[in-house]
Order: sequence, then structure tokens, then C-alpha cells
Amino acid sequence: MKVTIDEVKCVAAGQCVAAAPDVFDQRDEDGIVFLLAQDPPDDEAENVRQAAAVCPAMAIVVEE
Repeated sequence: MKVTIDEVKCVAAGQCVAAAPDVFDQRDEDGIVFLLAQDPPDDEAENVRQAAAVCPAMAIVVEE
């Protein structure tokens, strides 16, 4: 699994961080998401899929 983020689309809602806090975090200055793990471990796969599904801006792309 590979995860990428489109920072331009991100609206800083924080849903991804709530769904997968070991994979996503937000910048302090503007709340834009950044990756803690571009290739997350297998045990985080479902959380990452959930994060992508709940992102209101559809800024998260998951490649299986």
C-alpha cells in the first residue's frame, strides 16, 4: 500500500488524523495533513482506507 496526499485539496478537517493517527498528522501552522508513513504497515491498512473514505476533500490517494 502506498499513500499520497494532495496538499492543495486538503481542507484541514482532521478526519484522516482521527482515523489513522499513526499514519497522518497535521501541520501546526495551517492544519494541512502530512504523512508520517508513506508506506504504512499492513496493520494500518484498514485505518488508511477509512481515512481516505472520510476525507471531505478527497485529498488522500491509496494505491494497493
